Amino acid sequence: MEINKIIEEIREILDEKDALREKALSMTREIVRLSGDAIKALHRGDFKLARSRISKAEEKVKSLKELLKDHQDLYFTGYVQSAHQEFVEATLFYCYLTNSEFPSPQELDVPETHYALGIGDFIGELRRHFLLLLMEGEIEEAKKTYKFMEHIYEELMTLEYPKGLVNIRQKQDAARGILERTLEDLTRAKLSKDLEEKLKGVLERG
Repeated sequence: MEINKIIEEIREILDEKDALREKALSMTREIVRLSGDAIKALHRGDFKLARSRISKAEEKVKSLKELLKDHQDLYFTGYVQSAHQEFVEATLFYCYLTNSEFPSPQELDVPETHYALGIGDFIGELRRHFLLLLMEGEIEEAKKTYKFMEHIYEELMTLEYPKGLVNIRQKQDAARGILERTLEDLTRAKLSKDLEEKLKGVLERG
C-alpha cells in the first residue's frame, strides 16, 4: 500500500477519535459539575436536589461508557477517571447521609479502579461533614463519622497494588493525614466539652 493511503487511513481513524474525545471531555465536565452540585447540596441538607444531580450524572456516566465502548484507550484516560471519581464520591456521600446501601462498581457502571480512587475522595468529604457537626456541637455524631472514616481507611489500606494498576497509594497517604487531623479535632472538642461540663457543675454547686 502506498504511504499516502496509509496516512489517509490513519487520519480518518484519528479524526474519529478526536471527535469522540471532544464529546467525552464535554460529558466528563458535566459529570464533575453535577457531582459537585450534589455534594454541595448534601452539605446544605438538600437531599432532593442532591438525588436529582446524582441521577443526571449517572445518566451521563452510562452515556459516556456507551460512547467509548469501541475506544477503550479513550475510556481509560485521566479525564474519564476523574469524572468517575467525582461521581463515586457524590454517590457514596449521599448513601452515607441517607443511610442507604452503598452501590457496587458494577451498579454504578464504573471501573473498579476508578471506584477505589473515589473511596479515597469520599473520606475527604466525610471530614467536611465531621467539621460541620463539630461546629454545630454534635460531638457524638461527629465521633460516629470519625469511626466510619477510620473503618473506610482500614479497608482502603488493604488495596496494595502497583501504581501501574491503580494509583491508590496517593489516596491512602492523603486519607491517613485526614484521619490524623480528624482525630486531633475530635479529641480537642471532647476535652473542651468535658471542661465546659465540669465548669458548669462547679458553678451550679457554687
